[in-house]
Formats: sequence, structure tokens, C-alpha cells
Amino acid sequence: MISDAAGTPAPGRLPSGAPPNVIGIDLGGTQLRVALVDAVGRVLRAERQRTDAGGGPDAVIAQMHAMIEAVRDRGTTAIGVGLPGTFDAAEGRVIHMVALPGWRDVPLARRLTELSGLPAALENDAKVAAIGEWHAGAGRGCRSFAYVTVSTGIGGGIVVDGRLLRGQGGLAGEIGHTRIAEHSERCNCGQRGCWEALASGTALGRRARAAVAADPRCHLAVVAGDAPATGEHAGRAAREGCAVAARVLEEEAVLLGVGFRNLQHLYAPERIVVGGGVSALLEEMRPTIERTLREQLLPGFRPAEIVRAALGDDAGLVGAAGVAREVLARQG
Repeated sequence: MISDAAGTPAPGRLPSGAPPNVIGIDLGGTQLRVALVDAVGRVLRAERQRTDAGGGPDAVIAQMHAMIEAVRDRGTTAIGVGLPGTFDAAEGRVIHMVALPGWRDVPLARRLTELSGLPAALENDAKVAAIGEWHAGAGRGCRSFAYVTVSTGIGGGIVVDGRLLRGQGGLAGEIGHTRIAEHSERCNCGQRGCWEALASGTALGRRARAAVAADPRCHLAVVAGDAPATGEHAGRAAREGCAVAARVLEEEAVLLGVGFRNLQHLYAPERIVVGGGVSALLEEMRPTIERTLREQLLPGFRPAEIVRAALGDDAGLVGAAGVAREVLARQG
């Protein structure tokens, strides 16, 4: 059980009489995943489909229902959904999702309840991944930690003193749009200088391609071949001794370190858990990230332990199941 309400069970513990299995849903613009998850965060059964984004909300909700029916068992009693957009948690209503056309003012929780007969709740996708890692992954046992996903963008969830921070409207944790520089490519949010615009996997790929354009005979260019260079290519080339690729990763590591410094100053986490595609390069970048933290933290701040997320793609499913358990706890 994971909860941020006073008097409810601590992370990893379940309220007395809680049912063993709930449904976790990870809704993305490209992929939809639904799983049956047990009380300790194990995924028992899962379904994965390409999201029928073109069909609009009705088509995607029909997909969800069919997948719920495919994985649920007789004792299943709640649904949690992680989604990439803004929503009204109290009403279970999606306000807007850029990744899915037509999703404006959709009463998703109510519609899932009508179809399945199960109570449902919504949460931000990065926060559900944080909950998953807190419940059953690399954040387990921490009272204060930050989960950071570095992929197409940068998102996260923050736990302080055993409480997941949600904030007004549930919007706390948009760490990718903290500003770390004066200039950058324009961010998806329309601003410049955002951490996401500078250090996301998208930005890393852009720097890798710029490096190949500047030195087309470098080993990074050989590794990429005819494909546009990516962060993954840079990691492989750096491990094979390419100085150009090593510089690309060094710059990424510094930018990540600057963002982690900001998180350390704001929330003082004991651990920073890194997920998303770029986390695969964490070992190559760790020395520079840790050096950046040591050099830039104010006196008295202890650098957080930097670890890779443990649950991979399952973090969103396990965390969404944790949100479902919160519903059950509130119902008594």
C-alpha cells in the first residue's frame, strides 16, 4: 500500500483486509498496457496493445475494458490508471492529453467503473512510476527519494518524509520544466532553457547527430551507420573508445547533474532513481553526474545516491496498482 494521507499505512504495507490483486493501467500515446498486480507489486498477468489513438477516447476506453476483462480475476476490486496529461483527480476526469487527440474533458474513471464495476482512479504517469519504484523497486525503504524519467522528455515524482508530493491540482513534480539555462532549443512547453529541452533523450540524440555532422569520420558515425545518431549509439561508441561520443555523454551527464542538484536543494532526497531510456547510460555518466553534485551542492547537503530504476516498464503498472489500492484505503 502506498498513500500520502496522514494515518494511512506506510509504503510497502497493506491495510488490514485489503484484497490481494488490483488492476494497473499504463496509458501512453503509443502503447496501452493493463496488468493484474498482487499485494507486493508482482505483475501476474498483463496485456499490451498499440493505443488506438486515432479512434479517440471511445476506442481507447473500449480497449481498456477488453484488456481489463482479459487479466482480472474473481477478487479484483479496483483500477488505477497512469496517464500522460492533465486531469481532475477528485472527479476522475481527463482534462487534456497532448499525446492522444480528442481527449478533452473525458470522465475516464467513471466510464471504466461503469464498464467494469470496479472503482477507478487517475494519476500522472511519472508519479505512478515513482509509486511503483517506491513500492517494489529501487525506492523501496526510502523515506525521501526522487524518481526521474529521462526519455523523450523528463518527468518525475517526489517522495518527502514518506509522502508522495501531489500539490495543488495534483500537478507537483513537473521537474522537466525547471529552468537550468538561459538558452536552448524551444521546449515542448514553448519555453527555452528547460531541463527537458537540454537533457532529455530527445536532446541527447540531437547532440549526437550534431557531433556526427561535425565529424562524419568519427566512430559514433560508424556505429550509427545510415540511421540518425541517438543516445544509444553514443553509449555504444563511447564504450568502444570514441572520444566524440564520450564528449556527448559528458555534456549530458553535466546537464543531468545540474538538474539533480536542483532536486537535491529543493527536496533533499536520500536517493535519486533514474528511469527511462537514458537510464541505460547511467553507468557511463555516473562519475560526471556525481562530480557535478559534489561541486555544486551547498555546504551541508549530502549528495543523493544515484541508482537506476529497478522495475523497467513495469514501474507504471505497479504504481497504477498502488493508486488503485489508495482508492480502497479511502473507502475503508
